Amino acid sequence: MATKGLERGKRAALVASRTLNPRPQAVVDEVFARSAFLDPYDLVQVKYEMVRRVRVDKVPVTKAAAQFGFCRQSFYVIAAALDAGGPAALVPGKPGPKGPRKLTDEVMEFLEGLLEADSSLRSRQLADAALERFGLTVHPRSVEKALVRRRESRPEEEPHRP
Repeated sequence: MATKGLERGKRAALVASRTLNPRPQAVVDEVFARSAFLDPYDLVQVKYEMVRRVRVDKVPVTKAAAQFGFCRQSFYVIAAALDAGGPAALVPGKPGPKGPRKLTDEVMEFLEGLLEADSSLRSRQLADAALERFGLTVHPRSVEKALVRRRESRPEEEPHRP
């Protein structure tokens, strides 16, 4: 009974860290399956052990990839990530865009310039200006958030305005 609680807790932790293996049933490597320590639900362990099996145990890449539920190309991507960043690099990145797609530095510099010239401009007016100048449709709230992020990321050069 206590084991199930631990398993549920571990599963919840894996979900929260985005490291829950979506296909644990695909891990069929015998050495992995016999280990009491290794868990097919832990994606980082699965990836690490796949690379270890190839490099240390000299299992062919195609066989190891298949036994751990990956394709050969994925093995090489995973191995390169491990080489570049260690085990932490095996944790999947956050999903979604990695940076601004519309409100780029160029657009934000333009909008900040407008604000410097006229501090009474509202986010709706700035969004309209972005549409007119760059052909970008952006929500006024997105403009507000981007302006705040840029202000917070800069070191203070002048006293804070009320």
